[in-house]
Amino acid sequence: MSRPAGDAADPPPVKPSEPAPGACCQGGCDPCVFDLYWEAVDRYEQALVNWQNRQVAGPGALKNT
Repeated sequence: MSRPAGDAADPPPVKPSEPAPGACCQGGCDPCVFDLYWEAVDRYEQALVNWQNRQVAGPGALKNT
């Protein structure tokens, strides 16, 4: 039997989309679109760990947050 997809009220985080190859203008922008992307990836990875921990905690884990 397969595991349930999870609580619809607590969906998994969505990984940010990588900028298109031509999105960086090579002009030394601060921040560059790739800087912003990697910051978003860091936030995603932390959100994913938090979400996975809630899944292990089981039903009702959101009630205390």
